[in-house]
Amino acid sequence: MSLILAVYGKGGIGKSTTSANLSAAMALKGAKVLQIGCDPKHDSTFPLTGILQPTVIDTLSEVDFHIEDVEQEDVIVTGFAGVDALESGGPPAGSGCGGYVVGETVKLLKEFGLYHKYDVILFDVLGDVVCGGFSAPLNYADYGIIIACNDFDSIFAANRLCLAIAQKSVRHKVKMAGVIANRVDYANGGGTSLLEGFADTVGTRILGCVPYHDLIRRSRLAGKTLFEMEGEGKEDCVKPFNDMAEELLATPEASVPNPISDRDIFNVIGGWR
Repeated sequence: MSLILAVYGKGGIGKSTTSANLSAAMALKGAKVLQIGCDPKHDSTFPLTGILQPTVIDTLSEVDFHIEDVEQEDVIVTGFAGVDALESGGPPAGSGCGGYVVGETVKLLKEFGLYHKYDVILFDVLGDVVCGGFSAPLNYADYGIIIACNDFDSIFAANRLCLAIAQKSVRHKVKMAGVIANRVDYANGGGTSLLEGFADTVGTRILGCVPYHDLIRRSRLAGKTLFEMEGEGKEDCVKPFNDMAEELLATPEASVPNPISDRDIFNVIGGWR
């Protein structure tokens, strides 16, 4: 059975770039990896494949939504380090529910029997609103991972995501592996104090810290993983991904988070500084 990871976080926080590099790091350590983009933007797998690949919703629409007429090769593209990539896609703006599409993608994986064909399946999920469809990967996941920056908005979203993981853990096996601190700007005095305070408060931990570095921005624009890039700072950029990949492929420390109320975040965040 695959190790299943569900990666969430506030929109624009860097989920896709982080997820792609984490997938690449695990593949380079010998794991057979499938990354699934669950955002209507369908660009999660771009750093792995260098293309905006056909989506599940596009493919299903071509066969009048008969799942039995869709083959794996219709929706899966192999990218860097042999990582297989799939994008759920979404309906045109204002015309349907993106969460429904994610739910249908989860069903399609079961139809293909893919839960037993990979060492790792990583869901990169839209994280601003965790409705039933967008939370569907948590029904299958071993671990939830939240990506956040050291600021109030992403921590607010992270707390809501902790609530989703805690609720799903009542009926499913999912636990939280931790928070990935993204865009950590050590060079200019930035750090992770707010994230560390949040993690301690809800009963989780910082899984890894990804630095704020121009090489990461350039890799995204180039449609490449960090492992394919050249330039100053590469070693510092890839190290956290290698470290996280090694831990996740073993047996990571995990817990069921205990989120706080929305109102309490406003009241206590000052104490995390």
